[in-house]
Amino acid sequence: MKTSDFYYDLPQELIAQDPLEDRSSSRLMHLDKVTGEVEHRHFREILEYLKPGDCLVINDTKVIPARLYGRKVGTDAAIEILLLKRKENDIWETLVKPGKKCKPGTVISFGDGILTGEVIDVVEEGNRLIQFHYEGIFEEILDRLGEMPLPPYITHKLKDKDRYQTVYAKHEGSAAAPTAGLHFTKELLEQVEQMGVKIAHVTLHVGLGTFRPVKVEDVTQHHMHSEFYVVEEDQAKLINDTKASGHRVISVGTTSCRTLESATGEDGILKAGSGWTEIFIYPGYQFRMIDGLITNFHLPESTLLMLVSALAGKEHIMAAYEEAVRERYRFFSFGDAMFIE
Repeated sequence: MKTSDFYYDLPQELIAQDPLEDRSSSRLMHLDKVTGEVEHRHFREILEYLKPGDCLVINDTKVIPARLYGRKVGTDAAIEILLLKRKENDIWETLVKPGKKCKPGTVISFGDGILTGEVIDVVEEGNRLIQFHYEGIFEEILDRLGEMPLPPYITHKLKDKDRYQTVYAKHEGSAAAPTAGLHFTKELLEQVEQMGVKIAHVTLHVGLGTFRPVKVEDVTQHHMHSEFYVVEEDQAKLINDTKASGHRVISVGTTSCRTLESATGEDGILKAGSGWTEIFIYPGYQFRMIDGLITNFHLPESTLLMLVSALAGKEHIMAAYEEAVRERYRFFSFGDAMFIE
């Protein structure tokens, strides 16, 4: 299976640069994974496809304002840092630009010294481990000094940083939003519950590896990034009970999907717990837990496009994407949605 098999031509102007004022007014393409038939709707009409007894599984991670701009102590050189993973004792794995100016021992000052960071090591792919020093609460300082780390294809500045959060974001730790959930409003979620659909929460902290391109032509040789997930005991029971009673488990987003598929054993039972997942889902994969998926439109040749192709079939997905381009759908993080069932 070749990476180039997942290429499609996307006009630049179809990459959504700004979120819509009303989250639920985005368009929705419904894709029948068996027949490949598509229907064009609006996201708020998702209710027409859900059934009492279904369980929607949402990722309640919260994006942190992970981009920091500082100055190198001693030379005053401008340094940009992206927080990737919290390690321990205020040590973070980070992406640093320009890296060549940040050898171990380098000290960087942010916000006139409110926050300082010392580079203590260089790890894989040139990422830096930085030990931070500050007074007070790190998250509050980050809220004051940090910016939302929008994906590289979004060039507009975000006016309201809450628009890069889901309305149910709770547990801080992501460097990118679980964007399928951005379409839901609190009112729409209430309507979902009122019709007898259960809503379960899992947590997967999304890393920037989600935007990393596949650089090998043989798909099977790609090494996935690792991301931390948590499945609580009561949520695992809710999801397992849904499955046992013959109802559908519908994942909101590829992050919820990867969490469920990582934590479900070969016996089809979802296990509560936490850990790191490097699961790579591409055509040929046998799904253990999910029956349907609400998702956005993904980048050409990306691991996420491969994931949806595993669920609906590559031919169905590529044909649906061609139609989405013809119909002028909005693509990627702030774009329109697709429901595969």
